Amino acid sequence: MFARIPALPICLAAGAFAALAACSGASSVDHPTRRAHQDNADIDWRDQVIYQIVVDRFEDGDPANNYNVEPSVPGRYQGGDWQGIIDRLPYLEELGVTALWISPVVQNTEEDGGFSSYHGYWMQDPLRPNPHFGDLEKLRELVDSAHERDMLVILDVVTNHMGQMFYYDINGNGRPDEWIQGSGTPHTCIQICNHPEYEGQCSEDELTYCENASDQLHRVQEWDPEYDPRGVQGFTSLGFSGPAEIRFPHWPELNRTPPERPPEWFGWPDDKAWFDDPEWYHRKGRPYVWWHESDYSYDFVREQETTGDFPGGLKALNTDNPDVQEALVRSFQYWIEAADFDGFRIDTVKHIDRPEVFPNERGFWGVFTDRIREHAASLGKQNFFMFGEAFDGDDELIGSYTFGGTDADGDFGRLDSVFYFSLKHRVIDPIFMDGAATRKVECLYNSRMGIEQSEWCLERGFPEGPTHGTEPHASPSRGGVGLSPQQLPVTFIDNHDLARYLFDDSRVASLRNALFYLMTFDGIPCIYYGTEQLFDGGVDPQNREPMFGGNPERGYAPFDTSHDAFQYTRDLIEMRKEHVALRRGEVAIRWVTDRPRGEVDSGIIAFERVHDDQTALVVINAADEQESTTCAPDEEGGACMETSFSAGTQLVDVSPGSEGEAFTVNGDGELAVSVPPRGGRVLLAD
Repeated sequence: MFARIPALPICLAAGAFAALAACSGASSVDHPTRRAHQDNADIDWRDQVIYQIVVDRFEDGDPANNYNVEPSVPGRYQGGDWQGIIDRLPYLEELGVTALWISPVVQNTEEDGGFSSYHGYWMQDPLRPNPHFGDLEKLRELVDSAHERDMLVILDVVTNHMGQMFYYDINGNGRPDEWIQGSGTPHTCIQICNHPEYEGQCSEDELTYCENASDQLHRVQEWDPEYDPRGVQGFTSLGFSGPAEIRFPHWPELNRTPPERPPEWFGWPDDKAWFDDPEWYHRKGRPYVWWHESDYSYDFVREQETTGDFPGGLKALNTDNPDVQEALVRSFQYWIEAADFDGFRIDTVKHIDRPEVFPNERGFWGVFTDRIREHAASLGKQNFFMFGEAFDGDDELIGSYTFGGTDADGDFGRLDSVFYFSLKHRVIDPIFMDGAATRKVECLYNSRMGIEQSEWCLERGFPEGPTHGTEPHASPSRGGVGLSPQQLPVTFIDNHDLARYLFDDSRVASLRNALFYLMTFDGIPCIYYGTEQLFDGGVDPQNREPMFGGNPERGYAPFDTSHDAFQYTRDLIEMRKEHVALRRGEVAIRWVTDRPRGEVDSGIIAFERVHDDQTALVVINAADEQESTTCAPDEEGGACMETSFSAGTQLVDVSPGSEGEAFTVNGDGELAVSVPPRGGRVLLAD
């Protein structure tokens, strides 16, 4: 199905990346020029449904930019581009999504270890567009075309790290090596931590590492060495020689070169360094604590997360350096000005700053977010939305990035929202995949909002809260969104960093059930491209299937709109659009249970969405095996759900596929609602 390999344009016949840059015009940075910017004055982000697109995997609209494309090899470029998204805007409009989140647009290092940078997260130059996807004019056309269809566009940006810009010349031979040495104990343990001459120089955490690693040989990889709190050290068999020398290669055929300096109009001072300065990086190597964090102190884990390189040799920027801060701020201000984006999704947020410990330390995020908002406002753009990816289920940790603070220079903001991994790890997977108690919905919501927790929730590690910011960072006229982070979690059931939902749980009914919850609970729902086509790939890169390949296992043609999965997703989105309570209503939990499956209320999640103009009652049954109802078992009194509706109110089901079934609130104000297995109802007053 991926047999097509378009002929390369003449300018690529030489086969070098430099030829591609010359062909596309990507070797220079275009001045953003003065152009109109969509003001977004009337936007409410709670009204949006986000659709996440990995550009290379969506649609190949321009074969002329297909350099290094290897169809059917998931770790290589497939050929998708910005023209492809433009071509498929009618499909996205039919689906009903209102905001597109597109993967990073900047020029990347071309490849590493046999994998290509198709995803966009290996930034090589923060100012030049990735020529695999098109040029700046094509990117502008994409954003303008989306705006014409009333779709917002969110840009994925990376501020934590660059691609493999340099290697650590640990052995001093001037080339990037990889070798194994020792008897099984790491060299730092033999020569420092376990050596009597250096007694007391290693922390308890490092001694723990040495004890746990003592049965292993030590692998040294100069592109991606293990973390050292002193900075990566140079050494040979004769001992240490101080900090390892940093060497930037010049491999233009792989675009593994330092980025060019900015153009003159950018106004970067000649006496300031750029991204080819070793002092702009932490240079401490790759964290080794992940997947067994409990062996180490929390501070040691967080030290590695916030100063270590990102796995794969992605070099961590020293975002405490004022010049680094300024370069990143101005680079991403440029992209708003140049292409009129409406928001940023920001990668690897928890790897910068420690707001969970230092809430009133401005740090990078306090600088970056406020400066971005100010710039958006200067362009006449209101409601510029920024949400961050913190790949963690710790709601207190990820939520700490949404609180503002105050320092000697005054108040500062942080992120408007986070990509809500807490929901994925503590609600979506446990309840909808694994049959856990539905009370966890209430526990997580209460944590976020600061509502008093039950003993049941506290015993299971749900904090009191509020775990997310309670105040807006800025008004819309100042470039902010005017809403608190509590109101704006970006919710999802899967994404490009996780296995597809259907890979972990192959039951389509389970997927539909989770989508129903996503579209009716609070927050901004985000759909990963291909979910509506029942893609079921495993972890990266298998979860990044080419959309233009269709789903042959299920007999779906590319961008097929005729089957039930697409239509059900479309109908859920349409229902959400039609009813303001589902978009903006506050949540009031009406029924959840910690009783075991098999009880009369097994799998029930019921909540009201309360808005001044409308109240909707949502009732979901996450049980596979039974119809469930909003009542307790007879032996526990049989009481049914209380609602805010008055006695005698008739409520009608408006959910997709319903037949308008009606339920009447009884004289005691209680309501019994039965829901079939894996079903859901949205009830509105008749």
